[in-house]
Amino acid sequence: MIDRYGTDIFASDPHAGAKRTSRSHELSLGDVVEEVETGWVGAAIRVEKSGGVHVVELEDRRGRIRTFPLGPGFLIDGQPVILTPPRSGPKPAPAATRTASGSVATGPTKAKVALPSRIWVEGRQDADLIMKVWGEDLAYDGVAIELLEGVDNLAQMLREFQPQQGKRVGVLVDHFVPGSKETRLVDEALRGLPGRDHVLVLGHPYVDVWQAIKPERVGLSAWPEIPRHIGIKVGSLQALGLPHANQADIARGWQAILARVRTYADLEPSLIGRMEELIDFVLADKYGQ
Repeated sequence: MIDRYGTDIFASDPHAGAKRTSRSHELSLGDVVEEVETGWVGAAIRVEKSGGVHVVELEDRRGRIRTFPLGPGFLIDGQPVILTPPRSGPKPAPAATRTASGSVATGPTKAKVALPSRIWVEGRQDADLIMKVWGEDLAYDGVAIELLEGVDNLAQMLREFQPQQGKRVGVLVDHFVPGSKETRLVDEALRGLPGRDHVLVLGHPYVDVWQAIKPERVGLSAWPEIPRHIGIKVGSLQALGLPHANQADIARGWQAILARVRTYADLEPSLIGRMEELIDFVLADKYGQ
C-alpha cells in the first residue's frame, strides 16, 4: 500500500514499471504537480531555497500545503519530470496567511462544538507540541485533543469511548516500533474491540516527543543517546546545558524547547506525516472521505 502521508521517499516507486524518461521542467508558479512517492497533487505556490536546497510548496484542492525538494520524482500531465527552479527567480505568489501547520489561515471563527471524534496523545507535552503546530486547524474543524496519560490506559479508554461510525478516535503513540512495550499494549487494546474500524493508532519512533523536534532548532546536531537509568528528559536537558534537578526544571526546560518550534518545518517528517494521517482519519465522516 502506498503511504500518501510520506515516509522514506526512496522506499518505493509506484511508477517504476513504466520505464519512462524524465524531462527537465523549469517550474512556474501555478503548475499542477504530482509527487510520485506520496501521490500528493497540488499547485506550485512558492519556490524558495532552504538549507541550500530549492523546495516547492504544493497546495492541494483543500488548501493544504506540503513542501518537497525540487528534482526528480514528479509528474506533470502524467509525464515524469525533473523540476528545476525558475531561472528568473520570481517572488512567491501572493498567498493567504498560513497556520503553523502550513494550512491556509481562515482568520477568527466562532467557537465550535467539538466533534464526537477525537485525537488522543500520551501526555501533556505531546499535546503542547501538537496544539502549537496543528491547534488552529483542529479548532477550525472542532477536533479535541485528549490525554491518554500513558498507552497503558488505551484499552480502558477505548472501551469507555465506544468508537463507531461518526465517532472515530485517532491515537498518537510514542516509541511505536516493532517489539516495543507500546506496540504490545496497542495490539492488546485493539484485539476484539467493537468498532475497531473506527480506530487508527499511529506513532513515531522516538522514546519521547521532544526528539520529534529537529535538533538544529535547539542547537544540537543530534539528540543524544540517553542511558535508561538517567531518563530521557533529564539527559536531554543535560545535553542542552539546562537545569534538570527536579520536575519544575523539566517543565521549564520543555517550555524553552517548545518556544523554539515555529511551524511544521521544525518537526521531523515521521511526526508530521502521522499527524496529518490521524487528522484526515478523524475528519473522514465529516468530509465524506
